[in-house]
Amino acid sequence: MDAKNSSTKRKGSPLSERFAKRTSDGKAISNPMKSTPDHELLTEESKGEEIYLDDIEDLEDEARAHSDGMEELETPSDMSRDSPPSGRRKSLNTNANYSSGPNGKPSQEFKITAPLGDSVEWQRTIERVIQSVVSVRFAQIASFDCEPALVSEATGFVVDAERGLIMTNRHVVGAGPFTGYAVFDNHEECDVYPIYRDPVHDFGLLRFNPNDIKYMDVVALKLRPDLAKVGVEIRVIGNDAGEKLSILSGFISRLDRNAPDYGFLSYNDFNTEYIQAAASASGGSSGSPVVNIDGYAVAIQAGGSSESSTDYFLPLYRGLRALQCIQSDEPITRGTIQVQWLLKPFDECRRLGLTSTTESTMRRAFPDGIGMLVAETVLPEGPSHGLIEEGDCLVSVSGELLTKFVRLDEILDASVDQTIKVVIQRGGVDSEFDVRVGNLHEITPDRYVEVAGATFHNLSYQVARQYAIPVRGVFISDPAGSFRLDRDRGWILESIDDEPTPDLDAFIEVMRKIRDRQWVVTTCRNVQDMHTMSTGIAHIDRHWTGAFRMAIRNDVTGLWDFQSLGDPLAPLPLKTQSAKFTEINNTSIAKAAKLIRSFVKVTCLIPIKIDGFPRSAKVGHGLVVDAEKGLVVVARSIVPYDLCDIVITVADSIMVPGQVIFLHPTQGWAVVSYDPNLVDAPVETAHLSSKFIQRNSSTIFMGLNQNMRPLVAGTTVTDISTMTVPANPTTPRYRAINIDGVTVDTVLGSQCGSGVLVNTEGVVEALWLTCLGERNNSSRDVEYHTGICTSTMIAILEKLRRGETPKLRILDVELNILQMNQARIRGVSEEWIRNVEQENDERHQLFAVRKLVCGDTPQILEEGDVILSVNGKTLTRVSELDVMYDHEILDMVVVRRRQEVQLKVPTVSTENLETDRIIIWCGAILHEPHHAVRQQIKKLHSGVYVSARMKGSPAYQYYIAPTYFITHVNGQATPDLTTFLQVVSSIPDNTYVRLRIVTFDNVPFASSIKSNLHYFPTMELVKDRTRPGEWKRYTYTGGVRRENLQGLIGETTGEDGSDYD
Repeated sequence: MDAKNSSTKRKGSPLSERFAKRTSDGKAISNPMKSTPDHELLTEESKGEEIYLDDIEDLEDEARAHSDGMEELETPSDMSRDSPPSGRRKSLNTNANYSSGPNGKPSQEFKITAPLGDSVEWQRTIERVIQSVVSVRFAQIASFDCEPALVSEATGFVVDAERGLIMTNRHVVGAGPFTGYAVFDNHEECDVYPIYRDPVHDFGLLRFNPNDIKYMDVVALKLRPDLAKVGVEIRVIGNDAGEKLSILSGFISRLDRNAPDYGFLSYNDFNTEYIQAAASASGGSSGSPVVNIDGYAVAIQAGGSSESSTDYFLPLYRGLRALQCIQSDEPITRGTIQVQWLLKPFDECRRLGLTSTTESTMRRAFPDGIGMLVAETVLPEGPSHGLIEEGDCLVSVSGELLTKFVRLDEILDASVDQTIKVVIQRGGVDSEFDVRVGNLHEITPDRYVEVAGATFHNLSYQVARQYAIPVRGVFISDPAGSFRLDRDRGWILESIDDEPTPDLDAFIEVMRKIRDRQWVVTTCRNVQDMHTMSTGIAHIDRHWTGAFRMAIRNDVTGLWDFQSLGDPLAPLPLKTQSAKFTEINNTSIAKAAKLIRSFVKVTCLIPIKIDGFPRSAKVGHGLVVDAEKGLVVVARSIVPYDLCDIVITVADSIMVPGQVIFLHPTQGWAVVSYDPNLVDAPVETAHLSSKFIQRNSSTIFMGLNQNMRPLVAGTTVTDISTMTVPANPTTPRYRAINIDGVTVDTVLGSQCGSGVLVNTEGVVEALWLTCLGERNNSSRDVEYHTGICTSTMIAILEKLRRGETPKLRILDVELNILQMNQARIRGVSEEWIRNVEQENDERHQLFAVRKLVCGDTPQILEEGDVILSVNGKTLTRVSELDVMYDHEILDMVVVRRRQEVQLKVPTVSTENLETDRIIIWCGAILHEPHHAVRQQIKKLHSGVYVSARMKGSPAYQYYIAPTYFITHVNGQATPDLTTFLQVVSSIPDNTYVRLRIVTFDNVPFASSIKSNLHYFPTMELVKDRTRPGEWKRYTYTGGVRRENLQGLIGETTGEDGSDYD
């Protein structure tokens, strides 16, 4: 559904977000470890941009999530694939905007917009049919087969009022887990559950409880596919454009077009004729009934042209048979010989070798026929492989001449596990074969496995047919977690840990033997390039990203039942490994070159995205500042918080686990540690300078580029200036503020995300770091590169070397530079200006308070205050504020409204600054407003902040968006996480919950959400203060808290294919 040059389109409508900003980008997909070149900090020409692939999407990514899979390709009008006609498919409405309706759900106006001039008879028919048409609001909660996790809406219609059966499209029901509800004409609502989805054709059936509809008589539409004739006037009655019930008129113009093609790696119907008409339906009309003047459903809305008003409808012959089987309590048999046929006109068949004798016979047998069925794709290893070939013209099956898909389906469905005689003509010669009919349900997955953050199932006939490959192998439907791959979708896992995985059962047995935190070799092929084997290394995570479990489809309940496949095996004891560093030769700066032994690669694997951080994995380099204790300084753009796994790679050879031991609250760096006893390599401690680096001084730049290769060059320090990384306006996240940033005169600064500035003696004067900035208009994250003087780090690092935990205090404000001309205007005296000139020869500047951080501590400073001195020292460099680390009170002199004022300003403790508690409820990731939120907001509306949400979850379906504050649940105030958890943990499953919400922009509104504990249980993660890097996990069932030792349930990412924002 990402065909870029498509001319057909599904009519769809994922539910759009209230108050949320959106982008139109979303097609750019790249390796999450790559970024485009970055440049120096805060200069327009030096901003680097990085592609963001989200498993959790934040607000900027929602347009991408909703646009995926909506464009489609169509087979040509001449029934071949040589020249696609203009077309568009009526599928899920993915672009509708909704105002908030009752219970916070989108309002749905059931307005009759029938064409003007309709006859009285048509009006009566329409009024009767409307009673059967429903709007289907649904979520496909997990990526499965060709379909990603999504939230959307479509249309359906009642086909059995007594049993409570609704017919809609197969791409609505989906192949995987589904939850949804239907809204009838009188705005009554009921839950719906899938009981059948056709393996091939675009129809499915939903079940509802007729007793739930109390205020209207439910009326069923009668299916009469035989009444579809060329020239028949029809009406398409459905949820057009997702906003109202519309009645669109048209006339059937064709009955024999091939099924539209919606692009690769998307659901496609095939082996059926489609009906063509002109109705101009739009998003949300998927599943609408196509009725004649007598009120019979002759077809179901499916697709259409994006370049004209042409629409395509699926005939209901197989849908009627499936309904009759259910009504008779009979199994719905579906047969296949694994051949895709196309209806091709006689002139094209003649070019393929059709003889005039056979053509004459077929024309006499089918006077209205225009062509024959021709083999388009024959699947390898299928029943027809080696018998039927592409280009063969089908003459007869079981002795019966055939030119129509309907009759072919009837024969195959009645012959499952039997042998039929197939006569084809190839190059003018008839051939007869005995072909065994297979069971189509057996090659359509009905179970999947979740492990290590990814989802797996057997390869489906749907995917295999698109790429003409055998229907076998393990398909990675959600390549996330430990199995995140370069391409987003389409991977077949061939082996893991050097053991083959020919099917899902074999995969399960292999995974049972793999231990937690084990490194394994994986081999995969992508269906779009089966010629190339992709070999990779995976770090198997069984402690964060979920239990090892299988989901099995249950068509009786409409749910997927989960069963555990075993607890994780404990990690193996780690052993010491040896390695040798590479050398930097041919350089005159040998002492600086030896620093290569102080660089290690740091990989940060993030199981759940919090604090607005957009990535689920980051890789960069850190500097070893204590080889004996294994201390490494690294950028916070690589290690944003301690809810993660850290892997330290020494000498590009030895991989050892690490842990986060310090996160600087403002300067953009962190410290991680590893066990040096596991490393037998000449790792050296980098010597750090205690002196502030000087402007215009000569230095040596040593960095590591995007290919992780070291680069060395002599350069000059061009500037040292106070910098603050711009805030991300839509999703607050950590950024470096109030730093003295160093810039250098070398292009290597734009090529390297990690490095150092070192003098000729090999002493490090500054660290070269990457700082994560804002997201630009192209939905790309901007990264800034700058140097941080080591003199500002030494005091903190010394405490860490002594085994102490730095308990910093900070002045929680954002500053900006004030030049002397501005200082004079704002009331700074000449005496203070002279003091500034004497204190700092290189830069005459003061600082003004730009922004105060919202918090519990009363603010003594005010925005606009000009800071003159701190503890008796004139403040001309922001690094001189480091005195705040060890003082609870700062003596400050400021100019406020042109008056000089002496203040005693309290500092803020950073011990509880980082997020230490997370609640996952209805797929929403909740925690206290993190520091970046407090930096950007004036008032905290609640202690319950929506940081992210899982795709396909109730939070996604009911618009509980990131950056929202939940202030009340069922009328009870929720000022903090504890109160919130007490309220929601006792709420029963499948129950509507009333919420009061305030957006980041201070807009209050009421909403509701229906709990779904089966797929999205309530969970809590709490940082274990006694063990660095460890978090305790709990689940809540019926208000009872239980420790969860198996990790998170479900995939909690969104940027790299998977999924939340």
